[in-house]
Amino acid sequence: MRILILGAAGMVGRKLTERLVTDGQLNGRAITHMILHDVAEPIAPQAPFEVTALTSDFSRPGEADRLVASRPDAIFHLAAIVSGEAEADLEKGYRINLDGTRFLFDAVRRVGDGYRPRLVFTSSIAVFGAPFPEAIDDAFFLTPLTSYGTQKAIGELLLADYTRRGFFDGVGIRLPTICVRPGKPNKAASGFFSSIIREPLNGQEAVLPVPEDVRHAHASPRSAVGFLMHAATIDTETIGPRRNLTMPSVSVTVAEQIDALRRIAGDKVASRIRREPDPDIMRMVAGWPPRFDASRAESLGFKAEESFDEIVRLHIEDELGGRIAG
Repeated sequence: MRILILGAAGMVGRKLTERLVTDGQLNGRAITHMILHDVAEPIAPQAPFEVTALTSDFSRPGEADRLVASRPDAIFHLAAIVSGEAEADLEKGYRINLDGTRFLFDAVRRVGDGYRPRLVFTSSIAVFGAPFPEAIDDAFFLTPLTSYGTQKAIGELLLADYTRRGFFDGVGIRLPTICVRPGKPNKAASGFFSSIIREPLNGQEAVLPVPEDVRHAHASPRSAVGFLMHAATIDTETIGPRRNLTMPSVSVTVAEQIDALRRIAGDKVASRIRREPDPDIMRMVAGWPPRFDASRAESLGFKAEESFDEIVRLHIEDELGGRIAG
């Protein structure tokens, strides 16, 4: 089995790569070759199969054709400009998130000759826009209020149409905010959800730019990889024509996040959060959905954490070796 991961240098891409190397197979088929691609150089791990790391801008004409020339059996499309950057740079956001996605889909289509890979597309809960019901299910209409959400919504429609026409077997997964993200902050407007947990646990101060009553939906990096793996192996006959699914998540307020941190790490760690309102971030967050009904995805076997305490503990276990800075 040949696998292509776009966005392989990102946090989720790296963790997905690690999981695939550990498993050595996907859906019962031994992996023989994995191509890792990103605009920043991906790190090729030691693996019992061939691994190729490629660096380029896949939104440039011809690049996507080169990436699918080897006819990968499974394609994970994780490459994207994140929300804050897509809002700040309109041209870049549409070039990567929309043009790059269409170039990839068309490159797969042009291979032809019976080629029909499984293509997993990472979408976002940003495809939804206010006003919201109490809990948003998959039938809620797409009315994004950001450029990033618009780009992802268009990608979802393209995925469904190209799947309907038989060019590939697509599954779109709407990711909640992945928390707690390890490493350095990125340009995502949602980055503070992770930083108010990650930095205090590392003995550093974190800035909270929104009120504590802000509610949001989260899943751990471990769950994100689980979503991707399940999307790549699920029997898509059970999904039907509605190929885009809202993933399970834990819905909590910022105050509840901080309470979980305090329960697990203590008052001293929780006191490292400094309140500093940011009107731009507050404006973006106000248009994000707070709670989801993911019963459709759950019925299809997708799983996430049951509580935010579990998310914090997974971060301590996976990223900190079980240790908390005093």
